[in-house]
Amino acid sequence: MPLHLPLSALRAFEAAARTGSFRAAAEDLGLTPSAVSHAVRSLEDSLGSALFLREGRSIRLTPDGETLVGHVERAFGELRLGIGAVSARGPQLLRLHSAPTFAANWLAPRLRRMLQDCAGLEVRISAGVDYTRFVADEFDADIVYGLPSPELQSGPPQRGVVVLPLGTEVVTPLCAPELAAGIRSPHDLLRHTLIESDNKRVRWPAWFAANGLPAPEPRGPRFDRSFLSLSAAADGLGVALESLLLAERELAAGRLARPLEGACEDVFYTGHWLVFPRAKQHLRPLVAFRKWIAAELGIPTEPAQAGPQPFEPVSRIHG
Repeated sequence: MPLHLPLSALRAFEAAARTGSFRAAAEDLGLTPSAVSHAVRSLEDSLGSALFLREGRSIRLTPDGETLVGHVERAFGELRLGIGAVSARGPQLLRLHSAPTFAANWLAPRLRRMLQDCAGLEVRISAGVDYTRFVADEFDADIVYGLPSPELQSGPPQRGVVVLPLGTEVVTPLCAPELAAGIRSPHDLLRHTLIESDNKRVRWPAWFAANGLPAPEPRGPRFDRSFLSLSAAADGLGVALESLLLAERELAAGRLARPLEGACEDVFYTGHWLVFPRAKQHLRPLVAFRKWIAAELGIPTEPAQAGPQPFEPVSRIHG
């Protein structure tokens, strides 16, 4: 005899598995923790199997829970996809969170093209340095700087979060064209003002080490955002060590130059990642955005292994 399982109980189970607690699931669903706990208990009674191990206020999935949650996530994904297909006549809103410099320097200049290429897409962008935990369903996806992990986030680890690398970035010295004429080798940088980016994962000591030189003591202006460092370099304040991806508009306009192209060891690394809940991977606006950004960056739409991936170490590769 087939089981008749309430959709509300399955939603409570999926939310609890995704957020790691009944309380967080309750906030996500607009219910009380006791209601979520009761719904999950009823589901367990109907299935005749324990889905969570309850350890005080914390919970973790049992082997049966691990098996079921994958099917439930796919089922809700298919349901969202079907609803999206039926309601495709209306606007398709994408709620996107992004690292500030990526949003300002790479994404914003492409918004017009994105909206032209993705017919019917509407986008709401919020920029910030905090990682989105997707607990309150405020955003559909996040473009983060640096690979997010449970250790880098407050609160419980997230379940069912897909993390996709947004390609390899080249980090190299950049400066105003009038300064570039006097920079012919890495050694020449030792007599120039070097702009410091405090929150970058690749900074001057790593670049000088890659080029066989000791890094000088920091003495230039310091900024906590790459777009500020790039702006300062374009205004002639010194030489910035930044990503070509984030500087492409300034380079194309001739406000910045790459003085050591072909004459130094550049640093290659994966700087930005697209993160979204696995349960939302079939959402029409998100599917359209993923295809668009992959085409813009020239990367696969899906990596060989879609899921949380280890941080790719900084490597020395000749530019």
